[in-house]
Amino acid sequence: MREALDQDLRALTVGALEMIATVERMLPLAGAVLLNRDTARLEDVRALDREVDEQERRIEAECLRAIALHQPVARDLRLIALILKSLSDIERMGDYAVHVAEDGADLAQAPALKKYVNLARMLERLQEMMVSLRGAIETRDVDRASATRAMDDEVDDLYEQIQRELVTYMLEDPRTISKALTLMRVGRSLERIGDHVENVAERVNYWVTGDRVH
Repeated sequence: MREALDQDLRALTVGALEMIATVERMLPLAGAVLLNRDTARLEDVRALDREVDEQERRIEAECLRAIALHQPVARDLRLIALILKSLSDIERMGDYAVHVAEDGADLAQAPALKKYVNLARMLERLQEMMVSLRGAIETRDVDRASATRAMDDEVDDLYEQIQRELVTYMLEDPRTISKALTLMRVGRSLERIGDHVENVAERVNYWVTGDRVH
């Protein structure tokens, strides 16, 4: 019975890691639309988002099946809870990546307002956060999970810088308002991805130790 539970828990963990990795693949594609004006990548991002949605449905069903079949307790139950609660966070990451690509495609229809330096940095940090998050889950490493959460501070700081810059553009030239508002929305989408990564990272500590992060 224990062997069957362990096998199911491994399968659930792999499924969650693969779902995170799928979103991770979406980010450079969304970045290509936004930064390189490569609008052909928009459909690739949307296709991966559909894959994320399907992964969410499958993993959720498998989690519920594991609970009903094995009635897990302690750390085993905490792992399934981690995965179940994190599915919506991961799915939302994918949604926001689509939003970035869609807004990037709209922005590509006209000359760029400015070089998207800080948006590019946000994308880089988010990919690093996802790699770190997967590593924390794979190795049950609470320190790495904590480091993942700390990385979100830089994402937040970059978002605030972007907002300040864009407000300045709009005040100096009202003709930039439409583009600036779209870029603000892009920044907000990236900032929200970081928040969802942080949410999942917080749950790793509870899974491993039983203590909640405050």
